[in-house]
Amino acid sequence: MPARRGGKIILNPPTQSEILEDETLEDDENIWSPLQVASRDGNLEEARRLIDSLTSADSKKNIINESPHGWYGQAALQAACANGHLAIVNLLLDAGAEVDAPGGNNGGRVALTLAALNGHLDIVERLVEAGANVNIPPHKYRGRTPLQGAAEHGHVEIFNFLIGKGADINAAVANNAGVTALTGAAAGGHVLLIDTLIEKGANVNPPLMRYKGLTPLQAAAYHGHMEAVEILLKAGADVNAEGCHYDGYTALAAAAEQGHADIVERLLDAGADVLQRSGNKHWTAYQRAYFVGQQEIAETLWKLERNKVPA
Repeated sequence: MPARRGGKIILNPPTQSEILEDETLEDDENIWSPLQVASRDGNLEEARRLIDSLTSADSKKNIINESPHGWYGQAALQAACANGHLAIVNLLLDAGAEVDAPGGNNGGRVALTLAALNGHLDIVERLVEAGANVNIPPHKYRGRTPLQGAAEHGHVEIFNFLIGKGADINAAVANNAGVTALTGAAAGGHVLLIDTLIEKGANVNPPLMRYKGLTPLQAAAYHGHMEAVEILLKAGADVNAEGCHYDGYTALAAAAEQGHADIVERLLDAGADVLQRSGNKHWTAYQRAYFVGQQEIAETLWKLERNKVPA
């Protein structure tokens, strides 16, 4: 039998010394309810048994919709959706699972977003049928709308389905490490989705939140997707767009730090400013490259900087 505490299954049982040191383990992220575990693991028989064992309507509602535990927990419906267990999704919805229940503290991904970013089209369809909000706002920390999740992970069929249901291609992003649908597609180099989003009016120069944000061009440059860079430049992406305040990059700095010499060259040809600084460190692209040991790129940028700086 798995170790338990307070009626919850402990996925990683603590040592005796940890137990003595910390008596607040009920709130630990490693603690999931039995129904959450069964839903995550696709154990339909156990999930059904647990639900059938509940004798009152109130207890059934509370157990089925028990909130995620800790930063990385998931409600039962979210766990089933993330792992592609349609039969359990149907069981939980029929039993009264809240389709748009909030996720845990880290990313806070609702059931529809989890199904979309993990590529489970059948579950996405079922959730929308059950009334899931296709434009539910993202959690403030690393959250995603369902469309942003689908675009970021390149799930074209799910993307098209959500667009057909009215998903907003320019929906607001998470305050911390958020991405627009176009930024997500650019980060993954998903050219078909990039083309579709631009055709449908996605903002190629979206405003950035303060923390860990990237424009589509900065994301493509950071991840080394030359074809995406070309498409975005052609669509009017600002090669010298400011980086966000915390952990921000210009497109040139992003490509330089990550060692994408071909993209550095392309951005320079497009007019990237070698003297532009970004992020809370206020570094130039040369400084970014030098700090991480991208020696050849750093030397190239250093020479260009010297030629730009007045004597």
